[in-house]
Amino acid sequence: MSIKVSRALVHAALNGDLDNVEFVTEPAFGLQIPVSCPGVPTEVLNPRNAWADKESYDSQAADLAAKFEANFHRFDAPEAVKAAGPKAK
Repeated sequence: MSIKVSRALVHAALNGDLDNVEFVTEPAFGLQIPVSCPGVPTEVLNPRNAWADKESYDSQAADLAAKFEANFHRFDAPEAVKAAGPKAK
């Protein structure tokens, strides 16, 4: 992602431009992704859209989430913190 696009995202967040836009939830990590953002091409907002093979993206995201989840078991964290982490499908 270019610096110009990164700056547009940060400015939109700080200016409240994202307060009333629709968001979608990324399933593996639970990230809230805006559907639109001023000054940002919609195709770069959701990383899944950058992949030609969406099923491959889903598989890789699930694999990465599983690795995070497995690694996190090494730590003694409260259940609320564990519940907020990535979820393997």
